[in-house]
Amino acid sequence: MHKPYISPETKLNELTFRSIIIGALLSVVLGAANAYFGLFSGLTVSASIPAAVISMAILKAFKNSNILENNMVQTAASAGESLAAGVIFTIPALVIMGYWEEFNYIETTLISICGGVLGVLFTIPLRNALIVKEKLMFPEGVATAEVLKTGETGGKSVKYLIYGSLIGGLFKLGTEALKLWGGVYEKATLLNQKAYLYFSLNLSPALVAVGYIVGLNIASLVFMGGVITWWIAMPAYLSFNGYAQVAAELVEAGKFVSVEGISPEALGGALWSAKMRYLGVGAMIVGGLWALISLKSALTTAFTSGVKAFKAGAQNVSETLRTELDTPMSWVLMGIGIMIVPVFFIYLTIIRDVPVTLFMALLMVLAGFLFSAVAGYMAGLVGSSNNPISGVTIATILSTALLLLLLMGSSDPSRGAAGAILVGAVVCCAAAIAGDNMQDLKAGYVLGATPRNQQVMQMIGVVAGALLIAPVLNLLLTSKGIGNPTAEHPNPLTAPQATLMMSVATGIFGGKLPWTIISVGGGIGALIITADQYLKKIGSNFRMPVLAVAVGLYLPFELDSSIFVGGVIAWMLDRSFKKNKVSPENADKASNAGLLIASGLITGEALMGIMIALIATFGLDFELSDGTFGGSLLGPVLLFLILVYLYRSVVSASKDKL
Repeated sequence: MHKPYISPETKLNELTFRSIIIGALLSVVLGAANAYFGLFSGLTVSASIPAAVISMAILKAFKNSNILENNMVQTAASAGESLAAGVIFTIPALVIMGYWEEFNYIETTLISICGGVLGVLFTIPLRNALIVKEKLMFPEGVATAEVLKTGETGGKSVKYLIYGSLIGGLFKLGTEALKLWGGVYEKATLLNQKAYLYFSLNLSPALVAVGYIVGLNIASLVFMGGVITWWIAMPAYLSFNGYAQVAAELVEAGKFVSVEGISPEALGGALWSAKMRYLGVGAMIVGGLWALISLKSALTTAFTSGVKAFKAGAQNVSETLRTELDTPMSWVLMGIGIMIVPVFFIYLTIIRDVPVTLFMALLMVLAGFLFSAVAGYMAGLVGSSNNPISGVTIATILSTALLLLLLMGSSDPSRGAAGAILVGAVVCCAAAIAGDNMQDLKAGYVLGATPRNQQVMQMIGVVAGALLIAPVLNLLLTSKGIGNPTAEHPNPLTAPQATLMMSVATGIFGGKLPWTIISVGGGIGALIITADQYLKKIGSNFRMPVLAVAVGLYLPFELDSSIFVGGVIAWMLDRSFKKNKVSPENADKASNAGLLIASGLITGEALMGIMIALIATFGLDFELSDGTFGGSLLGPVLLFLILVYLYRSVVSASKDKL
């Protein structure tokens, strides 16, 4: 039987006023940072461990704080980060497709709150089923609990997070605000108007940090996607069609004014934007459908467990241990019913047909519970970072768009596509919250927290994060641009997932999409799936999840290569630990130090990016240079020094005495 760190008989202050305030504030801050970074890179990372470390640092100032109160704070904080992921994967699609001119505050906030709260409510019956009975691993939840335990015994790991945040923020300031060096190293050449060679590296330390966190396996697959698109597909397309024809196609697509004077770098970027990134769309669609097929048994287990919990009804509170107290089922059902109402009216403003809207709202609840169950189950098996949220969201939008096309016809394609995206948005928010919150509940289970209190804090984190997500997105839209390049914002935040969701939804309703390239991407996805099944059969440690390759196919090469660099550093450190026979305890301690530095690099860069965007909206400009001050070498040299710092800090942490 599981023995929690704090026994059920011990009663500590958990749900305190200060834990609510600190948790809500951290939810807003980490949610904003994740929104920025996700729109920039197409990838998001779990904030549970950084939130736990920040919480420990703040609560150390209070003499009567305790580990369970710390756990409450990180629970709320990580909910805001997860919600941001669900929002940015879907809702920006409405702006990119031109259906919204900006992020409408009321609709964005209500969709975020309803999706997030539904995700929390759907995880309540799953907690007992998947954590207590199934005893799934939930790796990030266990790691968060260990970090909190370390903090109880006087851990000083917050310094790694602070140093990483300062470095990430200062690098972003130098690159984007002061323009002391360029942010991208890029070289391309076109030999004999046929052979195309290209390489680029984004100099963002945060991108390298993402690769470090996800590890070499995932980072190499993302890079593989970039190699397929930029080193194989694009050169083949140029060689087959010839420069003149391709340049003419890009002029016709509005990428250039004329065929004269197009640089090789600009040619590659335009060809990727107009055509080649749709390889990722095809692979993602196939990956999303495969996620549903391959998760069939997991889905059945999670769904039936949840239904049984709902049927079981209320607990006898007087006979239930504190560590097993969940929110009452009657409240859960009431909450689900309440959440449907605002979603129904938002859908009605777009669909404008009561029976169809009601059907879509009910479909959203069913799909939301289904995919929340899948997200919760997969988080237990492989962790939140490897959860196929993008895949199941695409499957939702694809099926919803097809149903709306059947029910409404194609007379108003933008309305139908927008309806499908909003259904997908609620489901995506619910699934994103469900996976991450199950990790938090696992941490609470290990520590001996009261689940009902955590569930309350999860909702507080969702609501706090949702209240400010629309202003953050509007700030980024006006200062940087999102999705489509414009004259005002030639290098916008790419928003890869949202652009992809928009492509799928509008494509179903007759949008002009390069279906041949999408089909080739689907074929690549099928080949990756086949290869992964073979690796699974032979018991290989290296696996090939198709969604990781699909993201790489879709991202600009500069992002793929930076993420790969981070994965290589993680592999080098792991190899060093094994070679030097570092003890498992010291290796874990060093890994936590590296994770916190990497998380700091991401958070610092993202928050500085938002601050720069805020300053830009007031028309202020701090440029000290046009990017040529440091030439083409200063940026790469500074990035190399940061990576050396990361490597040496982790190695040093592995040698510290426990």
